[in-house]
Amino acid sequence: MTSNLPAFISAGEALTDLIIEDPVKQRWLAKVGGSTWNVARAMAALGLPAAFAGAISNDVFGDALWQASEAANLDLRFLQRCNKSPLLAIVHQTQPPRYFFVGDDSADLHFDASLLPDGWARQAQWVHFGGISLAREPLAGKLLNLASTLKSQGVRISYDPNFRATMDANYDATLQQMARLADVIKVSDEDLQGLFRSDDISSAFRTLRGWNPLATVLYTRGADGASLHLGNGQWHAAAPRIEVVDTVGAGDASIAALIYSLARRPEQAPLQHLQFSVAGGAAACLNAGATPPTLAQIESLMQPEPVR
Repeated sequence: MTSNLPAFISAGEALTDLIIEDPVKQRWLAKVGGSTWNVARAMAALGLPAAFAGAISNDVFGDALWQASEAANLDLRFLQRCNKSPLLAIVHQTQPPRYFFVGDDSADLHFDASLLPDGWARQAQWVHFGGISLAREPLAGKLLNLASTLKSQGVRISYDPNFRATMDANYDATLQQMARLADVIKVSDEDLQGLFRSDDISSAFRTLRGWNPLATVLYTRGADGASLHLGNGQWHAAAPRIEVVDTVGAGDASIAALIYSLARRPEQAPLQHLQFSVAGGAAACLNAGATPPTLAQIESLMQPEPVR
């Protein structure tokens, strides 16, 4: 029986952010996180049955991720645990952010798709990929193979590269392969600059779209709103005027909101899907930390009119 398996799965990394609070006294704050894990949580908060497919450690850091996943109502059958070290993001400076990752042979790298629940792919409607998981071998190769297999089976793929400094020239082939596989791609102006190592953002965006002209592309620009591109059509929406508390997780919430809208509101026009996505990203900024927005918060921020 697969009727009780989730329609949305996000595959990749769940990690712990260790954030410096007091450099003098060396006081650090630990927070659960990870781009793909955040997307799964954001989707579950909107009410769509969701899971995070990945591996975490069997220690206090893994315990925190497990408990947070359970609290988010994620399907825990997709979350694997192993006796390996945790994946840590060491944020040693916050203004501006500076960080590095600690994760040699860590738990996330030992994810095994063959251990996922029987029949899960037949039930899945969307599977999301992205984050640093696609820049960490051998996990990256496993996920690329999984995305390719799912695509051949008719499962829709979403992809958010979510650029980090580890995505250097060695990531170029992965970027192109995932872009070609994806039905929906989410990218920001900062992503384009980093991924293509160029200040010519327009050229980078054209190159990305050229790899997969059939993909729907969500192009986010922070406070300047976002645009949605499909074929020769493009739609624009301004960001709602809000009092920003924290932008962490806004991009993850925006792609989750877009997929939710496409899945649950298929009758809506592209502009309405975009407005829902932009409102989702803005709603995530209303609370501290990567707090997934609720459906009510998103709907309250929906833009009534398009921006020309």
